[in-house]
Amino acid sequence: MTEDIDAAMGFAPDYDAPIPYMARTREYYKAIGYTTPYRWAHYLDAPFAALAKPLAHSRIAIITTAAPYQPDKGDQGPGAAYNGSAKFYQAYAQSTDAPHDTRISHIGYDRKHTAATDENAWFPLPALKRAAAAGRIGDVAPRFFGAPTNRSHRVTVETDAPDLLARCQADAIDAVLVVPNCPVCHQTGSLVARHLEANGLPTIVMGTAKDIVEHAAVARFLFSDFPLGNAAGRPHDISSQDATLELAFRVLESAIAARTTVQNPLRWNADGLWKNDYLNLEQIGPEELARRRAEFDREKEKARANRVAA
Repeated sequence: MTEDIDAAMGFAPDYDAPIPYMARTREYYKAIGYTTPYRWAHYLDAPFAALAKPLAHSRIAIITTAAPYQPDKGDQGPGAAYNGSAKFYQAYAQSTDAPHDTRISHIGYDRKHTAATDENAWFPLPALKRAAAAGRIGDVAPRFFGAPTNRSHRVTVETDAPDLLARCQADAIDAVLVVPNCPVCHQTGSLVARHLEANGLPTIVMGTAKDIVEHAAVARFLFSDFPLGNAAGRPHDISSQDATLELAFRVLESAIAARTTVQNPLRWNADGLWKNDYLNLEQIGPEELARRRAEFDREKEKARANRVAA
């Protein structure tokens, strides 16, 4: 009867809704033995900074949670397993004119439905340069910035966000695209965006984890209902990447108040079944959970060395 009503009314299946990342990660880590639930950042209000000038005269920067490729840190390429060795713990800056190579093997993106074969799906610098060439924006900032994926709210708010703000101010940035990847990245990006907005710098978060970003409360959010790691558009699909960036620009220009969320109309695929898979305990048996716990502990130890070095 329910199926008949759904068909008659044209309803979407119940599973075809934004993934509840906070709930799934909470239950997943509990299942592998971490019994203290993670406290996701939660605010009710968000700071909001209006654009000071039209985008056609604005300098735009990117803040990413992707990591620069480090040849001595093991496999970081397409399809690589989670690689704790490739994590970074301090904000960084790199030239937008020099060759760039950012990777996401150090974080928990959706490795089942995307293989990280196209950097442009998580790092929209080429699309931003196309927009500048077309006159859509004034220019691309001389540097892009990396935000560490930090589980510590305090470190992100008190150390990383002020560091990134100072770098943006030094480059005379007019607005910032914040592009996170994994679940915790979305929290990091949201906290950084809040700090920039509170200090007069307009931002838009381009993300794929709706619940986490809205829980943290940001000024502007472009939500793409894609697997984690594809916030800038579908991989190997320039038209998707350009359309996603253009929509981000429109939200930057048109939002009149904080907590403005706009959903990208593009879909990952027709049936939406991919949403059933990410950290879904109904699909993960006890042996696989044990294997993942052991793997997670190993990678945490590798990452610890980078944290100490930082």
